Amino acid sequence: MTGYVYIITNQRNGTLYIGVTSDIARRIWEHREGLNDGFAAKYGCRTLVWYEEHDRIETAIQCEKSLKRWYRKWKIQLIESMNPDWRDLYPELW
Repeated sequence: MTGYVYIITNQRNGTLYIGVTSDIARRIWEHREGLNDGFAAKYGCRTLVWYEEHDRIETAIQCEKSLKRWYRKWKIQLIESMNPDWRDLYPELW
């Protein structure tokens, strides 16, 4: 099963949320619609700014755990290497 690691935010250089899913379009839609309680909803994280696809969900989970231990500066550099303008990448999933 394919897996995705993703980062959503509430604004450029704002609060970052790192998650993992097997269906990125559905999961980001859930965040955007505020369907789940938790950290992302509490801080208004709804904008997809970075994601990465993995062949196996287990690999994606491992990557997510690793990214959560990174310094914030490294996470911002990762986002900006793929998305320097912090555009919302959600429309590109379709």
